[in-house]
Amino acid sequence: MKPTRRTVLGGALAVAAASTVTLPAAASTRLSNLAHLDFLRASVSPPAAAGHTTYGSGPLGVLWTYADHQADGSYRRIGGGTYDPTTNTYGQGAYNADDIARAAVVYLRHWKLFHQATSLQTARDLLRALTFLQSPNGNVVLWMQPDGTLNPSAEPVELPDPSDSGPSYWLARTVWALGEGYDVFRRTDRAFAAFLRDRLELAIAALERQVLIRYGQYNVVDGRRLPAWLIVNGADATSEAVLGLAAYVDAGGSPRARRALSRFAEGIAQMHAGSTREWPFRALLPWGESISDWHAWGAQMPSALAAASATLNETVFLTAAIGDTAGFTPLLLTAGGPDNGWLPTPIDRSQIAYGVDARLQALLAIDRPGQKHLAAFVASWYFGANRAGQPMYDATTGRTYDGISGDGVINCNSGAESTIHGQLSMLALDAHPDIARLSGASAYDGLQIIEAETATGGAVVTPPSAWTGESQWSNGSYLSLDGTATWTVPPSAQPRLVLPVVNLVDTPTPARSTWTSGGRTLGTLVHACGPQGISAAPGALQPLTLANPLPANATTLSTQSTGTAQLDAVLLLPTISSLRIGTATLLVSVDTRPRVVSASGHAYTYDSSGRLVARGKPLVVPGGFTVVLG
Repeated sequence: MKPTRRTVLGGALAVAAASTVTLPAAASTRLSNLAHLDFLRASVSPPAAAGHTTYGSGPLGVLWTYADHQADGSYRRIGGGTYDPTTNTYGQGAYNADDIARAAVVYLRHWKLFHQATSLQTARDLLRALTFLQSPNGNVVLWMQPDGTLNPSAEPVELPDPSDSGPSYWLARTVWALGEGYDVFRRTDRAFAAFLRDRLELAIAALERQVLIRYGQYNVVDGRRLPAWLIVNGADATSEAVLGLAAYVDAGGSPRARRALSRFAEGIAQMHAGSTREWPFRALLPWGESISDWHAWGAQMPSALAAASATLNETVFLTAAIGDTAGFTPLLLTAGGPDNGWLPTPIDRSQIAYGVDARLQALLAIDRPGQKHLAAFVASWYFGANRAGQPMYDATTGRTYDGISGDGVINCNSGAESTIHGQLSMLALDAHPDIARLSGASAYDGLQIIEAETATGGAVVTPPSAWTGESQWSNGSYLSLDGTATWTVPPSAQPRLVLPVVNLVDTPTPARSTWTSGGRTLGTLVHACGPQGISAAPGALQPLTLANPLPANATTLSTQSTGTAQLDAVLLLPTISSLRIGTATLLVSVDTRPRVVSASGHAYTYDSSGRLVARGKPLVVPGGFTVVLG
């Protein structure tokens, strides 16, 4: 569980119309394996709880939250929070609605792909438990103890508290599971499907009453207007509800559901930001209280928008999803892979299956050759193309490890969340056998971070907390500057975009900084933003792209500040960044002109939307990406 919080070459379109992309042959063996997820399952007959009922009788299917790796190689199932052996309870609980909902989606998709009767029965048992956790107000209690007793108020405290007192991530995930459940059971058990429909309508009513009542309203966040009708102010949480709503509406869901789907998708689409050369490079931001925060976990916004676009025939949703998948994801990959947090500097370099799966699902949801090529690079994370250089998924057991730290250390635990999202990824790959299985060592040449505090000049300031309330100082401190600072930077054979990460402020007299290298002016920045609004901190950390790139082979960078500037870091982005996995290479361009680069193999050139525009020689077009297969 995670905490609650174009330019196209002239004439090239004819190539796209005439060509198809043939990926290298994928392995024929099945990747998905439910064994470890089955190991995490349990049955419980909960005591009576006022207002909580479910369909039929008999034990409910639940899921242990964590699985700790033991010295002998085995795994021990545990709950969340401090364990009290006297009462056999956890501070949080043994089982939770988040994981029960997502596990139900796994078994539902497994049944749809393989028609295995035990998967359908397991999905049914989990959905019965999930609906038992639902309160009469439509919200959902998050935690359940080992004996089935509900724990509405966990320790440490979850928000909302009690957990069924308002909208939440777990309500959004309940909508996801109920929507996909209705779609399946309407063809196999109409009575149970009718029950799921009623509970889903109850959840939608809660979202209407608590969230969609703000439809059409906006919050101001450091001068930007962000939609106020996102679940817990999160496009991430909202995206998981949209996945369920799209499935439900596709299956004949109500006009109320269609309206909720359209409005939630509209809100998510408005979270797009940046451009091909400006941070966050067309990503969909996940949090409606910050313009400086992107995180990987739960970032299923492009998948949700692709689903909503197909269901509602609304192209604006697909356009936003394409920008995220063809713009931001390639740069994320060349910068080191699916890092957990760019806040806005890539600070949380840990990587987990939840974030990897979100990237993979989005690329496959777009269903374009370019995105499918990218999907092969993302999927390779599970099989060893990662910082650890080791597989994170074991097809013989169905285990996905809990993550990799920024310095390449594997967390060998294998809890519910990692197992669930690993299986969702494997099911997606089983359903798309044309996705190449890339193997081999990985090498990156992408975004670099220069900490501002390494400069000559200025004063280092260390605030009480690195977390500002909406973003994070990358090294726990920043450079305060009213004068000149100079950095020594590593050389590069190609020009690089320069993105100083500066603290913008809402003031009539903001600081200004002029940036130079070797006597050449790169650009001038005004360190100003709009009104703070609902943002938790005054000012906004933002990477701002200088007008001119750092020349090739430059090793110094300087700035002259007028007024006191707060500098967090400097990001350097090669005009052509790359990721190599074995004999496959991904090239990503932020250049302003097409370029032919030196690379061995057959190249597939895609534009900024992922459409094929050329093939053969290793050509890279502005804002686009190229895959070279050796």
